[in-house]
Amino acid sequence: MMKNKEPLVIVAGPTASGKSAAAVELASRLKGSVISADSIQVYRGMDIGSAKVTREETAGIPHYLIDILEPDEDWNVVSFQAKAREAIAEIRSRGRLPILCGGTGFYIQSVLYDIDFTEVDDDRAYRQELEELARTKGPEALHALLEAADPASAEAIHPNNIKRTIRALEFARQSGGRISDHNRAQREREAAYKAAFFVLTMDRARLYERIDRRVDLMMDQGLVEEVRGLMDRGLTASHVSMQGLGYKQVCRALSGEMSLEEAVYEIKRDTRHFAKRQLTWFKRERDVIWTDAGRFENTAAMADWMESVIRERGLLEPAE
Repeated sequence: MMKNKEPLVIVAGPTASGKSAAAVELASRLKGSVISADSIQVYRGMDIGSAKVTREETAGIPHYLIDILEPDEDWNVVSFQAKAREAIAEIRSRGRLPILCGGTGFYIQSVLYDIDFTEVDDDRAYRQELEELARTKGPEALHALLEAADPASAEAIHPNNIKRTIRALEFARQSGGRISDHNRAQREREAAYKAAFFVLTMDRARLYERIDRRVDLMMDQGLVEEVRGLMDRGLTASHVSMQGLGYKQVCRALSGEMSLEEAVYEIKRDTRHFAKRQLTWFKRERDVIWTDAGRFENTAAMADWMESVIRERGLLEPAE
C-alpha cells in the first residue's frame, strides 16, 4: 500500500525554529513546492506579525495557501484541509514534490491522516453564541464550558485559543462525544501519504532567544503600523485573524488597554509559551523525525541530512 501513496514532505516545529528556510532549501534541491500550514499567513496584509516569507525568501519556489484571504474572512482546519488537498494535487500534477511547512500541528495532522470532519455540521447560530460569550465574558468563561463537557480537551487547549475551544464545544454538542476521543481515534489512522515528517527543534534557551529577537525585529519592521492599518479597515480583536500572536497584543495596546512596552513583553512571553505547546503537540505524533537544528552548521547542512532521509525513504521515485 505504501508504494501507491503520494509522497509528502513535512517540515514542522515551533515558531522561530527555521522551518521556512529549511523548506525552501529542500524545495530548491528536490523540485518541490511549499504549502503553508499556518493560520495567519493565509491573510493578505498580515505579513510582519505572521513572519510571512518575503518574495526574496521564497527564492522563486512556488508557495501555496499564502495571501489567499482577506483578514475578515473565516479560516479553520476544515478550510485548510480542503485547500491543502487541492494544492497537493496541483503540485503533483506538475511533477513536483509537495512540502507542507508550518507549526500548526492540527492542520498538519488533518492532511497527513486525512481526518474526517463530517461528524461536525456547520451550526452557525451556536458558533455565534459561543463567540459572543467569549467577547462579553472572556475566553475563560468559554473554556469553563469545555471543562464541563470534555475535561481532557480542556486540559490540552489553552483558554486563549478560542477557535479550538469553540470547535471542541461544537463537537460535543452535535455528536454527543468528546473531541479528545475523536482526535485520538483519528491519530491512530494510517497516514494517507508516504511521508517524511521532520520536526525541527533546538536548545530551549536558544529557541527562546530567537523568539525574542524575532519579536524585536517585527517591531522594527512596523508591526504597530501594520496592526493600525488593519484596525483602520474595521478589524477588531473579535476577528479570527486578529487573534494571532502579536496582532491581539498590539491591538489591545492601540486600544489603550496596555502600553506598547507591556504588549511587547506579552508577545514574547506568549510566543514562548506557544512554542512549548507546539513541541508538546508534536511529541504526541507518530513517526516524527526529530531534527536538532542546533547540531548543524547552517540550513544547507541540515537540508543535506534531510534530503538523505527523504531519498532513503523513496519519496522522490514518483516525482523523478
